[in-house]
Amino acid sequence: MEHFLHRDKEKLLYPHARYYGQIKPESLVFNANLQEFSHKVSYISSLETSGKLAPEEAYQKIKALWKQLKRSKKELGIGNESSSNIT
Repeated sequence: MEHFLHRDKEKLLYPHARYYGQIKPESLVFNANLQEFSHKVSYISSLETSGKLAPEEAYQKIKALWKQLKRSKKELGIGNESSSNIT
């Protein structure tokens, strides 16, 4: 029973939308990273809005998450001419 409660909690806190793009390993990984980025930004925004996080701290946290997402995109080769020409 506890296992089901934990799984339900995970699904609530970290929902994943279905992926409809081109099915390639790097695209799937980037999509997962993008969804995680979106969820974390939403949490940070909510904390800042409710006064539990200072605006500058929220900005710095989101900026760090953005840098991680950009690094992920670069490492996965998403958007490179060479990766988009491979079939």
